[in-house]
Amino acid sequence: MEVILCQPEIPQNAGNIARTCAVTGTKLTFIRPLGFNFSSRQLKRAGMDYWDDLDFKILDELKLQEPFYFFSTKGKRPYTEIPFTQDTQLIFGAESCGLPPHIYERYSEQMYTIPMRENARSLNLSNSVAIVLYEGLRQNQFKGLL
Repeated sequence: MEVILCQPEIPQNAGNIARTCAVTGTKLTFIRPLGFNFSSRQLKRAGMDYWDDLDFKILDELKLQEPFYFFSTKGKRPYTEIPFTQDTQLIFGAESCGLPPHIYERYSEQMYTIPMRENARSLNLSNSVAIVLYEGLRQNQFKGLL
């Protein structure tokens, strides 16, 4: 699987997500612009010493490869309805504003959410990635992890 972060803003979240991806063998892609640089102390601290074990890249634009799914509080279906495969791309937006507006219009059928109480704003990005990624890993019997 691959986790894609569109325009992430908070280095601590990116570091935590990097660590999650490293320990699960999941690819991680960052889509520019980024709200931090890779020399950030917070980013390095959150990712600890896992950066060397991480398969990651930084791109200027989103490159979709099926199957792919977007995650947002604006999604109508729960992430548990996704039939995850080992090639699934999991795409998350920026912490403050989510995904770019054209994504909601063009890819509404690939938009999913993590269920929450009605008036709750959102979960932390790194928690959201972990929840969705581990559901995908579970559906694939944690291949390569046990």
